[in-house]
Amino acid sequence: MEQSDIRNQLKQRLDDRPMSAFQIMVVALCFVLNMNDGMDVLVVSYTGTEIMSEWGLSKSQLGWIFSTGLIGMTLGAIFIAPLGDKIGRRNVFILSLVLNTVGMLSVYLCTAYWQILVLRVITGLGIGGIIPSMATITSEYSNKKTFDFNVGLIQGGWPFGAILTGFFAAWAVPEFGWRFAYLFAGSVSLLMLILVWFLMPESLAFLSKQPGTDQLGRINQLLAKMQQPPLTANELSGGNAPVSNSQSSGNTHWKALLSTEFKGSTLRLWTGIFFGFMTLYTLMSWVPSIATDAGMPFTWATYAGMALNLGALIGVIAMGLSASYFGPKRTILTFLVIAFGIMLAYANLDLTYAIMFVLIFLIGFFVQGGFNTFFPIAAHVYPSDIRATGVGLAMGIGRFGAILGPLLFGVFFDWGMNISVLFTIFSVPLLVAAFMAYTIPSKGLR
Repeated sequence: MEQSDIRNQLKQRLDDRPMSAFQIMVVALCFVLNMNDGMDVLVVSYTGTEIMSEWGLSKSQLGWIFSTGLIGMTLGAIFIAPLGDKIGRRNVFILSLVLNTVGMLSVYLCTAYWQILVLRVITGLGIGGIIPSMATITSEYSNKKTFDFNVGLIQGGWPFGAILTGFFAAWAVPEFGWRFAYLFAGSVSLLMLILVWFLMPESLAFLSKQPGTDQLGRINQLLAKMQQPPLTANELSGGNAPVSNSQSSGNTHWKALLSTEFKGSTLRLWTGIFFGFMTLYTLMSWVPSIATDAGMPFTWATYAGMALNLGALIGVIAMGLSASYFGPKRTILTFLVIAFGIMLAYANLDLTYAIMFVLIFLIGFFVQGGFNTFFPIAAHVYPSDIRATGVGLAMGIGRFGAILGPLLFGVFFDWGMNISVLFTIFSVPLLVAAFMAYTIPSKGLR
């Protein structure tokens, strides 16, 4: 039996049966992992105004703090996440969480601007390694019925973590200073490292292509935890033969993404994720600062950031349901077009604080919910043996948009552009992202 046959057989077993408690635990663990990532990324959004005040920074310099973390995430998605196809998803999680923990806890000791820039890159490397591997392992442990919902649902961990960080920052930063928020988030990363070490299983797809005397035992151990019948030695026979197709090495994995079969989908994914990230990360980074500039005190500006992320959390859940019933492509088109309209309304209406909070909530709902539909779309596009590489590379290339967006926002602000102009400019990428996603030529996507 070819290795691809073993993977297909294992996936077929999971597809046709209800989710076991073990599978639900894996999905829940990935949700909490993403929650931790949301805390580690967005803590800088809540503490940005305090950092500016202490070190006398400009908006452009604050933009660099946002963007250096995203540079690290880009490098992590390109170079660390694809290691999941070589060393296993579990090992990638452990390596990435070590980087997260070191990067976050060390910020507590920062005394200079350049130090926090370096540490944000280190933290970003870990986050970039986790995100694609997390989506991949969730897809592998989900059955067919819950596939779209689970892959979309785990993305809700990100805004949930951002909300928790907002609550903590609103209380702790005025009392203990901005560094204390990083100590808190870094401690959560350390806890996640321990949980992953003891609870996270290896990918079945990865195990199915690893030769060795314990291969059958490791696979059957996981199948037993999922209340699945074991594989027999005869079923596994032939599975350890070398793979002769073009997907047998990391380099050919990358080449496969631009093969005739996947090129159209890959280029659209890269472009759509680039422009989606540009707007999404600009909003996540700058909303608390925008609220402060509008006259809100620190605590209320933090609540504005929480409103964005609360909308994002509910939007991700709604997206998961919508993608399951109506299809991911229809969902992303609807969500991002509506988000475009709401951002234009924010840019052109006279706003009270109450209206600002409502619109910020709705922007979070439709932008995050719409953007996160790229994850189930990407998981559908690529087969399991190149999925980690495909999703990781798409997220890595797309994150150049995430780097560029917050940086440009700070530069444009220092040039004198007002919020109305800036929101209008950064609403347009949502339309580009929606068009690219909707035109992906992949079977089984609606």
